[in-house]
Amino acid sequence: MDLKNRHRPLGIVDLCSWLFPLTYLVHVAEEYWCGEGYPAYILRVRGVQLSTTRFLVAQALGTVLMAAGIILARRFNFPHMVVIIVASIALVNGLTHTMTSLSSGVYGPGVVSSALIWIPLSIFCLVHFRNDLSRKRYLTAVAIGLAVNVLVFVITMRGARLV
Repeated sequence: MDLKNRHRPLGIVDLCSWLFPLTYLVHVAEEYWCGEGYPAYILRVRGVQLSTTRFLVAQALGTVLMAAGIILARRFNFPHMVVIIVASIALVNGLTHTMTSLSSGVYGPGVVSSALIWIPLSIFCLVHFRNDLSRKRYLTAVAIGLAVNVLVFVITMRGARLV
């Protein structure tokens, strides 16, 4: 529960929270339609077989989980924590896309939306809301975001196969 903010209007945290699933759709569209498409890209770069169907199902699941998390956070009064979690997830994803493209010198699907939307939005949220949670809760939220990225990486490297 975000006790520090229980009497504060949630306008900006709600707006920022919902910007992530909306921009996620932009990011997924870029990954799907731009360049060779993410499934072909991950096969070429990492040798991972990720079918287009598995890619789209995984992205749909990500969208649903993000939206559910935002709704539950609002309902159970931890919206500031969830925006830090989602911002951490998006920042790491955005940095990964950007660093991979810079190091290889070629376009990678998702890099434009990462560099122009996710990295700036994530940094804004991480800085703007850092004092809205205790230090411990803020760092816990960042750690959860990092853990989610590790989980997504493992699932992706398995071709989005859970078992």
